[in-house]
Amino acid sequence: MNSCEKAAIICNKAQYNEATLIEKIKLKFHIFICEKCYHFSKKNAKLTHLCNKAKLESLSEKDKENLKEVLNKTSNALHTK
Repeated sequence: MNSCEKAAIICNKAQYNEATLIEKIKLKFHIFICEKCYHFSKKNAKLTHLCNKAKLESLSEKDKENLKEVLNKTSNALHTK
């Protein structure tokens, strides 16, 4: 795994406050010397901000199962025609 791949992993961890202090320092240093990772980090932060601002919620397990059933019924109905 190259240093940019490692930086991307740390960047993702940092967005969710899962990166250690050492990882954050390594990321800051890497971003300082790597323009592509700098832009990746900025875009990742913006995406996280937009997702938080949108107050996205996931479906409950019950709703997921209901949706699967509807999709399967619809899919089966289309295939039987």
